[in-house]
Amino acid sequence: MKPLLARIADRRAARSEATLQADIRQLLLAGDFGLVDSHLDVELEAPAGGGQRIDIDIGFTVIEVKKQLRAGRTLHEAERQLAGYVRSRSQETGQRYVGILTDGATWRAYQMRSGSLTLVDSHTVAAARPDGLALFYWLEGVLATSQRVPPTPGEVARRLGAESTSHKLDLAALAALHEEHAQLPTVELKRQLWAELLGSALGTQFVNDPGLFVEHTLLMNSAHIIAHLVVGIDVMELQPEGLITGQRFDQAGILGVVEHDFFGWTTEVPGGREFIHGLARRLARFEWTRADHDILKVLYESMIGAETRKRMGEYYTPDWLAEHLVETVVTDPLRQRVLDPACGSGTFLFHAVRRYLAAAKAADVPMDVALTQLSHHVVGVDLHPVAVALARVTYLLAIGHDRLTDDRRGPITIPVYLGDSMQWRERLDLFTEDHVRISAGHNASQVEDWLRFPQHLLDDPGHFDRIVATLASMAAKPRDRDNPPSLEGFFHRMDIAADDQPMILDTFDAMCRLHDEGRDHIWSYYLRNLARPVWLARKKSRVDILIGNPPWLSYRHMPREMQASFKKFSHDRGLWHGSKFATHQDLSTLFVARAVQQYLRDGGAFAFVLPNSVLDREYFEGFRSGWYEDTGEMTGVAFTGSWDLRRLRPHPFPRGASVVFGDRATLSTYRRLPSVTERWTGHLLASAKAWKLVEPLITREPAHLVHGEPAHAESPYGPRFSQGATIVPRMLFFVEAEAGGPLGLSAGSRAVRSARSSLEKTPWKGLPALKGVVEKEFIRPVLLGESIVPYRILTARQAVLPLDGSYLMTGTNHRLDYHPGLANWWRQAETVWEAHRSSDRLTLAEQLDFRRKLTAQFPTPPLRLAYGASGMHVAAAIVDDPAALIEHKLYWGAIASRDEGLFLCAILNSPTLTELVRPMMSYGKDERDVDKHLWKLPIPLYDAGDAMHRRLAELGRDQHVTVAEGRFDEGMSFVTMRRRIRAELARQPAAAEIEAIVREMLG
Repeated sequence: MKPLLARIADRRAARSEATLQADIRQLLLAGDFGLVDSHLDVELEAPAGGGQRIDIDIGFTVIEVKKQLRAGRTLHEAERQLAGYVRSRSQETGQRYVGILTDGATWRAYQMRSGSLTLVDSHTVAAARPDGLALFYWLEGVLATSQRVPPTPGEVARRLGAESTSHKLDLAALAALHEEHAQLPTVELKRQLWAELLGSALGTQFVNDPGLFVEHTLLMNSAHIIAHLVVGIDVMELQPEGLITGQRFDQAGILGVVEHDFFGWTTEVPGGREFIHGLARRLARFEWTRADHDILKVLYESMIGAETRKRMGEYYTPDWLAEHLVETVVTDPLRQRVLDPACGSGTFLFHAVRRYLAAAKAADVPMDVALTQLSHHVVGVDLHPVAVALARVTYLLAIGHDRLTDDRRGPITIPVYLGDSMQWRERLDLFTEDHVRISAGHNASQVEDWLRFPQHLLDDPGHFDRIVATLASMAAKPRDRDNPPSLEGFFHRMDIAADDQPMILDTFDAMCRLHDEGRDHIWSYYLRNLARPVWLARKKSRVDILIGNPPWLSYRHMPREMQASFKKFSHDRGLWHGSKFATHQDLSTLFVARAVQQYLRDGGAFAFVLPNSVLDREYFEGFRSGWYEDTGEMTGVAFTGSWDLRRLRPHPFPRGASVVFGDRATLSTYRRLPSVTERWTGHLLASAKAWKLVEPLITREPAHLVHGEPAHAESPYGPRFSQGATIVPRMLFFVEAEAGGPLGLSAGSRAVRSARSSLEKTPWKGLPALKGVVEKEFIRPVLLGESIVPYRILTARQAVLPLDGSYLMTGTNHRLDYHPGLANWWRQAETVWEAHRSSDRLTLAEQLDFRRKLTAQFPTPPLRLAYGASGMHVAAAIVDDPAALIEHKLYWGAIASRDEGLFLCAILNSPTLTELVRPMMSYGKDERDVDKHLWKLPIPLYDAGDAMHRRLAELGRDQHVTVAEGRFDEGMSFVTMRRRIRAELARQPAAAEIEAIVREMLG
């Protein structure tokens, strides 16, 4: 296969188009594209009408082959030819076609958009080292001809994830469909209702953007199709409308899996049915009936980008941890009602359902009774529509295929709801004294239509959902407008009391009017999801168990409106710890307090996965107190314990994690979080998914928590040290030299370009480098976190900074124009910043000098001490270059003499110091945040008259010489260098004496 691929990719070889066509055909048949055993064929020179012939016709793809694809006329003519083929095939078959243009090295995928051929994705094969696997996944994503693909995490991510060709093609096609039909009333209304529901929760950073609506539509349509596939339904035999509205589930008496929601507009516009058919064909490649429930988590994470999940604070729970938590907290599953208020893709729900059904079987509860009661016992809510759709499928998988197909099973409802558990904007207007209501807008006569139901009907979620869904279905059926159908049979089947019937009749009339006036019939979906979180918050509806993993969203990552709401909600409940710690505070603890307040009955229990800092950081003291004094409803909890998970390796979460347990309490029974936790240590195996496999790998032991407040006097050095400047994004500032060209440069200038790094984040890593010729005085040395190793400063990086002395010049300052090279660079950087920043809160200059961390470094002291802001071990060194600036991954402070610096270096670089400060540090994924925690230790000011101080300075000088004379190549990574230097220092005679003095000094 490799010689064939190399031959195909080699543009320099003497070959005809016919030879290249034949080679590509051979590649398609020899590769694992599902073309050998299927009915599909790879046809060469297929007729396309008008005397023309398609080079390769395969499935729903046409491939046009050229000897060479050069930009310009050759490419334009090839695209014109391909457009005709794609248009012709689409018209002939009524299906969506994709076109590929290739010369063997370059592969370009196209779709029709508004009548024109549009490039969607491309791939390049290097003739010298052809990557056959990468080309296979790219081509298979276009062809979608493989069959029985195992739904493993890797295959799902590669073939369906956001970076896959399949996803890009489907997203582009759907965007074109929406753009063409966005003004239709049904599309407008669905987007409006979608925006209202998501906009009710500020935590989403929600923007009513058509691109986001299209993305959600694609993901929801995909989830609906997968829901059919996992239970063994052949989606290729169903009509697109049935797939998106869940008709097969309705017929089977399984409600709430697939609903007619905001995203069903795809089947209501021209071209939409063809789109759904193509999407179903792509998804049907997988053997979803073999899917483990955990695969839906993988699917969600591959479809929803990491940045989006980070903005929403989503960190998903390992399956084994969810399983064990459910076993620990749900002690009486047949009598306890369980709610996961942030259910994600449904991991906790899966185990809660399985635990309930196992208990029902052990107690000889009839299967049909157990399934009917299940929706009352295990409930989930989440804010993201795709997560909800996947959680509903997870719930189905937990019930199991055998139970679903058992003849004894009656109607069931999947109780997973799209809603805002935080209730940032409380919707108490939905409930009156005796009924629930929702406004359906104003009709043509400007009269407001209301949908009303007796409030007590919501007490049985499954029954209420069946009532609403049946009414909506009846309103959508063909009927005589002047003679609406009788509801007598409906009232009898649903056992509706006579006193409730008039209100339901009025609601049914309103639903009929809405449908007849083209104002849609998704109100049942809207009402069901909007009302349920509010209903659950009523005292008589509250649950026995709250469990889950709430959003971990830092204050600094919240939009402004949410920050204001978060601050108010936190302040009202005693959770706000002051602006000094604002950036460290997190939504997760407010979410727990709010969830307990709204949804947990008195005496009910909870268990939540939270950031580890909740256990011991001072800014979570209000949460640990256990009393949340809110004017609306005072809430107390009696904490019963915690698990400290931060010493597990590899980390199960991107940040250090913990689990916190407690019960809802009163003013007389609330209890703060115990100071003793259960510490878990161990090395986990990636293959261990179940608790029984993980449990033997973990050691669990009691451990005392050391809170952030020191029990002794803090060091007077604390106020003297500051964090360096926030010089990010780095590609706008940090530079490397570039050749000046054949004519050279004038004196005093340097040609530079952005210095790039593999660690850059989106969107900056995908942007082109800045280039320019900048005056030398504005290219400054900057020390980064990786510039520091014990006792030594490594080579500084170079950065373009608009500093005139200590004065920061900005794009509007006339002084900037005195320096044309700098001005050109800075204005390029400002343009890039304004186009790609995540919010308009800060200008580039404000970002650079955030909290004056840049300009406060002037005038530069002759001697400074710098240490790393994070790391498993503290590293410190003396900075004696007054030109060097310090970046935010370092802390710095002025020192009066070199002896004082060596004294501090001896202390800060000692393993004893790291050991003593470690319990005070915040935990990240693999590093500990040092910050200024070390100054909570009683490190004294250097006193030259103190013999112990002088001795530490002498020992520090010895260690400094050891490092200076050692053979530590700066070409190695700074992590490796730090490790080798620490090992070398530990072998020196001075090491033991330093440790003894530091331990005596600091206790």
